[in-house]
Amino acid sequence: MERYLEILQVALEAVFANRSRSILTALGIIFGVAAVIAMMAIGNGAQQEILDQMKMVGVNNIIVQARYEKNNSGNNDAEESSGQQQRKQYSPGLTLLDAEGIKEVIPTVQRVSPEVSYETSIIKDGIRQQAKLNGVQPDFFEVFNLTLTAGNMFTADQLESGSPVCIIGPAIKSKFFALEDPIGKHIKCGNIWLKVIGVLENRLASVQSSQDLGISDFNNNIYAPIQTVLLRFKDRALINEGSLNSGGSQTTIYTGTGVMSFSSSSSGEDDANYHQLDRIVVQVDESENLTATTDILTKMLNRRHLGVEDFQITVPELLLKQEQRTKDIFNIVLGAIAGISLLVGGIGIMNIMLASVMERIREIGVRRSVGATKRDIIFQFLSEAILISISGGLFGILLGVIMARTIMETTDILTIVSIGSIMISFGVAASVGIVFGYLPARKAAQQDPVTSLRHD
Repeated sequence: MERYLEILQVALEAVFANRSRSILTALGIIFGVAAVIAMMAIGNGAQQEILDQMKMVGVNNIIVQARYEKNNSGNNDAEESSGQQQRKQYSPGLTLLDAEGIKEVIPTVQRVSPEVSYETSIIKDGIRQQAKLNGVQPDFFEVFNLTLTAGNMFTADQLESGSPVCIIGPAIKSKFFALEDPIGKHIKCGNIWLKVIGVLENRLASVQSSQDLGISDFNNNIYAPIQTVLLRFKDRALINEGSLNSGGSQTTIYTGTGVMSFSSSSSGEDDANYHQLDRIVVQVDESENLTATTDILTKMLNRRHLGVEDFQITVPELLLKQEQRTKDIFNIVLGAIAGISLLVGGIGIMNIMLASVMERIREIGVRRSVGATKRDIIFQFLSEAILISISGGLFGILLGVIMARTIMETTDILTIVSIGSIMISFGVAASVGIVFGYLPARKAAQQDPVTSLRHD
């Protein structure tokens, strides 16, 4: 053991005796390890963002979004002709009857959450702020994994009667009830007063809101029973005197599950949206049933809407999985490129060590003449290569962590440095030192002692 420790000390002295050459040799390992750690940190951050999005859109959800053509006086004749042809095929739009039919007809559906949203102003004690009033049912909070920190959920009586109650997000609480308990207090939304009965738990918005994925700022919204919003705020499916006077025509549709009256008014942008609901979120019991349920749901809504495609169906989980697959492929490519730099660093170690062997042939002859074995020579030069690669790996880890942090601070790209990436990169660096250091060490051990002593 003492023999090997002495050889290791000799190798360490040789490394420090040629500091400049050792540093240049280690640069390939340093940047290779740093690149691997930084690239894997970007990949881990991307994966975490996907998981956060999964949580925010819920599990196994299908988003049915309302679509409608906004009035535009600048349309050409062809577009106007197409619009007139489309209006001949009347559709009731997304309604509560659709939500009820989906839940009753499709067996793979676990929950259905109909939603209607309106931008409105909220007022309390002279403080005014724009916010979104959402009409929902209790299934909404189950679908999106939202919990209450205070108060209670809507009761069956409140839902059925359309009681003026609401649940507020934590941002609304901080703005309007900073110094008091909001439970039991009232807040004005538009022209109606709502009693606060609950406060949502804070949901960290680690990803940007995406309408396509059904993600919204849960913290800054107000939630009321859907019947409350339809009865007390606005119901776009109802006919009113204004829409009749504007030239809109009333149409009655028999859907098989009920009767729906609506107007084909074209008096303005607001009148263009005839949908009672803005969207319906359908939660499927198993991920394997997402595709089949989506197909059935599409056919069902097409039939109920009389062939008018005034809705858009999106499956966020499938989109996110496809995005994850794309990012995984991208991360593999980045990791491979970073790994190549480690390979180049290893080749650099081998070249420098081969050159070192040629420079130290006389030293090898002297060591062999005083009793050093081939194994001792191999261990000496192999130790030098391993010391360079390990020291380069340690500096590479430090540089990689700094690079990952810098990327996150300067580009707003989430990076997560994991213990696994550090262990993998350091293990590869050490392996590179062993693999590419063995050949020069073996070449040094095979030198003839007599010839080595005669070498100038």
